[in-house]
Amino acid sequence: MMTRLFAFVSWGAVGASTVFWALRLGVEAPRAPSFTTPVGPAAAMRGDWSRVLGEPPQAAATDDGDADGAVEPASASRFRLFGVVAPKTPSDRDGVALIAVDDKPARAFRVGAVVDGQTVLRAVHRRGASLGPRDGTATVELELPALPPPATGALPPARAGAMPPPAPMPGMLPRPPAVAAPAPAPPAGDEPPSND
Repeated sequence: MMTRLFAFVSWGAVGASTVFWALRLGVEAPRAPSFTTPVGPAAAMRGDWSRVLGEPPQAAATDDGDADGAVEPASASRFRLFGVVAPKTPSDRDGVALIAVDDKPARAFRVGAVVDGQTVLRAVHRRGASLGPRDGTATVELELPALPPPATGALPPARAGAMPPPAPMPGMLPRPPAVAAPAPAPPAGDEPPSND
């Protein structure tokens, strides 16, 4: 009995191996389209990995070559505040603001992060955020738009019989109208007793 079991397991392994290698060798790898270009490992590593590793983005050098690093006046019209995550207790280093700069898509900035050029997010409070230079006072105050008032009102009073009957479900026959059943007739042979 053991010999038969051993032979069955051995031949099963040989068959599975044959099927595996036949499928492996008989299939071609998919070909890349003709318009693709191969990328070597040197080209793939050209990106800035500092943001992936957690370092805050570096401030870009100004094109006009200001040696003193003067901050251009920040205009409140360039920035738009979409939302804030402010701590319950006031703190200088906590909070995140969702800000769009120059009609670009909004991005999330932590307190102290560079928003644009030399402008950083200085503080976040419950309904707004303040921007300014890193070593100065806040020059721009952004506020969230006021929330619309809540919709209030009352439902009309319910009236008896005001609700329409439910519509029949598709595929079902409509219910026949209710017909009052006639009163049963008295038996023909029995006469009601008379009070004479």
